[in-house]
Amino acid sequence: MVFPHLVLDDRRAKSNGTYPIVIRVTHNRRTAAFPVGISVKKEHWDEHNCTLLKSHPNYKSLHTAINNAYHKVQKSTEELLNNQQFTLKALKEKIRVQPVIEVEATKLLTFNEYANRLINDLYQNNKVGNAIVYQTAVNRLISFANFTELTFEQVNYRLLENFKNKLVSDGVKPNTVSNYFRTLRAIFNKAIKEKLVSRDAYYFTDIAFKPERTAKRSISKEAVIKFVNYSPETSKQECNAKDYFILSFSLIGISFTDLAYLKPSNIKAGRLVYKRRKTGRTYDIKLTTSAVAILKNFEDVTSGYLLPILPKAIKEDSLQAKNIILQWIKTTNKYLKKISGNLKIGKVTTYVARHTWATLAKRMGYSNELIAEAMGHQYGNRTTAIYLDDFEQHVIDNLNSAIQEFVTKANDSFLKVGR
Repeated sequence: MVFPHLVLDDRRAKSNGTYPIVIRVTHNRRTAAFPVGISVKKEHWDEHNCTLLKSHPNYKSLHTAINNAYHKVQKSTEELLNNQQFTLKALKEKIRVQPVIEVEATKLLTFNEYANRLINDLYQNNKVGNAIVYQTAVNRLISFANFTELTFEQVNYRLLENFKNKLVSDGVKPNTVSNYFRTLRAIFNKAIKEKLVSRDAYYFTDIAFKPERTAKRSISKEAVIKFVNYSPETSKQECNAKDYFILSFSLIGISFTDLAYLKPSNIKAGRLVYKRRKTGRTYDIKLTTSAVAILKNFEDVTSGYLLPILPKAIKEDSLQAKNIILQWIKTTNKYLKKISGNLKIGKVTTYVARHTWATLAKRMGYSNELIAEAMGHQYGNRTTAIYLDDFEQHVIDNLNSAIQEFVTKANDSFLKVGR
């Protein structure tokens, strides 16, 4: 009886510490070995059952390749036996004519290498914001692990738990810790889908978190009124900071990044039509009187944009553009802090406009569904949302108009924008 069986040829290790898997066939006390074309480390081989262990990061793809190679040798052996022509020499000749397809083991990417590949892809696709988020999380983990090259196997429960505890002890905010782990989890999920790592090596479900509820970042109606009544000093930056905040509030909390990318072509028949950078969703907002007045202040901008934030001919969504916008946000927040400090109305940043718009809409009695629709969010269950019709545009227009009027009752200063 001839019986092919898989073995790990551990007589001599390769330079990377792996050993070749071969199919050994014995006949009349003579043995021949047929290489599969795959090499693995001893800890990934079950010697008793002669099989690859599921802990191998490329288990699925390599297991399939090994089985295919084994079945080809087994089939050739059976055909020769059935024809009473079997000899080891005949088997070698038959396999030489119909060779076992050697599948080289995919070069095992380290965690660093794979993460950097994803980050580079994000940069190539102009997803600079996501690339920076990925890079920050990966850098923190690698720095903590203190490894030049971190393998997927080394990113185990102990490392992740210790990493989390170190971040907490260093005073990193819970939501920031959660964001780091959400990013690392995303990298692992992508690697699992690409069959680069086994799902058995996924330890994130065992790491417990207690994220904090995001602190409210809105100001009151009275604070908004104080803010718009404020007369900036001669500082141009302070004037711009005030205008950008009011413009964002007037346009349903448009983000600073989206403000920076607005062009004259985004204005159509008294409406602002633009696609949000973060989500790709299209917004169609009726221009308020204050928004029109503020934009008029910047009519002399020659960069091709509505506001003097990005320079002409900048490559949109590039790292350079991202850095310019981040610097503008930093500068704007600096002057918003100065204004809010003078007025004693609490902390004001570029993002507070968006939170304030939503908070005031809620206090005025508008539904969560309508507020979410206006801001481009999905409210409630995904399945339920499929059956809900979008609100008609005039309903959202009326909502925004009501909010603008709400903060200007008995006070028309909200329209007094500019220098």
